[in-house]
Amino acid sequence: MIDSSPPLLHYYGKLSRLPPQIPTPDQRNDLPDGIALVEEYCQLPLIDLSCLSSTNEKVRLACADAICRASSEWGFFQVVNHGISPELVRNMRREQVKLFQTPFEKKVTCGVLDNSYRWGTPTATCPKQLSWSEAFHIPISKVFEQACYGEFSSLREVMVEFAAAMSKLARLLAGVLAENLGHPRGVFGNICQESNCFLRLNRYPACPMSSDISGLVPHTDSDYLTILSQDEVGGLQLMKDSKWVAVKPNPDALIVNIGDLSQAWSNDIYKSVEHKVMANRKKERYSIAYFLCPSYDSLIGSCREPSIYRKFTFGEYRSQVQEDVKRTGRKMGLPRFLL
Repeated sequence: MIDSSPPLLHYYGKLSRLPPQIPTPDQRNDLPDGIALVEEYCQLPLIDLSCLSSTNEKVRLACADAICRASSEWGFFQVVNHGISPELVRNMRREQVKLFQTPFEKKVTCGVLDNSYRWGTPTATCPKQLSWSEAFHIPISKVFEQACYGEFSSLREVMVEFAAAMSKLARLLAGVLAENLGHPRGVFGNICQESNCFLRLNRYPACPMSSDISGLVPHTDSDYLTILSQDEVGGLQLMKDSKWVAVKPNPDALIVNIGDLSQAWSNDIYKSVEHKVMANRKKERYSIAYFLCPSYDSLIGSCREPSIYRKFTFGEYRSQVQEDVKRTGRKMGLPRFLL
């Protein structure tokens, strides 16, 4: 039987045999001071987006306030009645599973979806830095190109519809966040052109060392806003009040989280929160994420003064993140850009 999973176990073995490195203060892989290894289930704020179109102004304002409050207090929230049909989500999941069931060697070499396939963590120098996962990280501009799909022609129609629906939802939420800080609803729509955004298809294979390995290592997102559709397996955890809390899957909800760029733009009013995915010993997990991003030459600055962060371009930020991960094994993020 041809295996569709990447050789993660072999990679883990190689990393385990490497000599341990002595970390410098900014290269530590343990938790920061004051962070507890406590894991418990949390109930993320659950927001009914149909209220944004209510004829009752108080209902509309209360819904917008709930979105902004969750973005400030949690950096994460769930949305229902979001306009993306359950049938579309099911169809997208079906095509996603079919794609990932392709033999590993074919996924690596066939160039499907703009040659966007990736697995594990190429920069990992120890098992703690390894993400037990595989993904297709696809520029939205390529989602519409027939040539990117090769033999996976049935994927294109569904993915085009799904990407358009996620894009519409991301801009709706970003508009609410902008308006809350006194800016036009369309400000992010002007900055984040569709061609700059990404759709990421994730698969987390079952992991025999699940207690030692992350499906996705702790990180914050480098975009403005992320929308996540996940299956029923679960595994997503976020940092809340200095401890890791697990998010229980809700089949009717999508998860939204604030990215680094929104935290910088809002001058820390909205919070980009560290999160991770736990590996599962028995079950594989699937998810799909939409990332609302600007162009690499877009200048990121605070929407109010005095600013906490210096101005930087998205390209500069991404380059710094990649350099930090390569050098230390972890993302340093926004603290690098504090004034």
